[in-house]
Amino acid sequence: MDLGLTDKRAFVAGASRGLGRATAYELAREGAKVAICARNTTELDAVATSISQQTDQEVFAVTADVTQADQVHYAVAATVERWQGIDILVTNAGGPPAGQFEDIDDQQWAQAWQLSFLSTVRLIRAVLPYMRTAQWGRIITITSVSVKQPVDDLLLSNAVRPGVVGLVRSLANQLAAEGITVNNVAPGYTMTERLEQIVQNRAASLGIAPEEVQQRLAATTPMQRVGQPEELAATIAFLASTRASYITGQTILVDGGSYRGLM
Repeated sequence: MDLGLTDKRAFVAGASRGLGRATAYELAREGAKVAICARNTTELDAVATSISQQTDQEVFAVTADVTQADQVHYAVAATVERWQGIDILVTNAGGPPAGQFEDIDDQQWAQAWQLSFLSTVRLIRAVLPYMRTAQWGRIITITSVSVKQPVDDLLLSNAVRPGVVGLVRSLANQLAAEGITVNNVAPGYTMTERLEQIVQNRAASLGIAPEEVQQRLAATTPMQRVGQPEELAATIAFLASTRASYITGQTILVDGGSYRGLM
């Protein structure tokens, strides 16, 4: 299937590792030019070089912390200066830390809001004028299955991330007539550095081996395994494509069937 991504200009946040990195690679593999941002310049440059070498596509690395409004503005402006626009935006940031309600203070709540919600708002605000000018765009947020089904120990994520779904549903209504689609992808347990940290934390709190924790997580899905980053990336590439032109306002679960609800 030709996804029609050749020479599209994509911006992927949080792309130095995990889901963001896999997404950037998949978009480049499908022919898109890809700008990637993250906080660690050394890691980011290495990822950009690797993706470019593997796909023979142009990859632009721009260091930015998506919790900082001025850095978001700079990263998007630098990308637009390079390519005169952005067609595809993938918002992404490392999730808030695990914790129990009584252990989370106001500062941690505010940080989670900045990381998971306001970073999405600011990225969309920065790219939207260029998509409106082109009368075409794809906005995809990486959220979590926690927007449908709370995840044990991830109270901050469970509380804050659903706000992104409300934002996306509202924007989808406003932007559909302008050729711009807006969707969420919600991964379940996926083998990333963040999941490895969750596994380590749970193992320590339960006094069991990390391997046993991972086995328990895998057992919660009908597929009896955790996901791989490239499986989520493939879903994002389709939503970013010309073939997904009639899909908007949706939250697509990529969770191996772990969500037990009907809707």
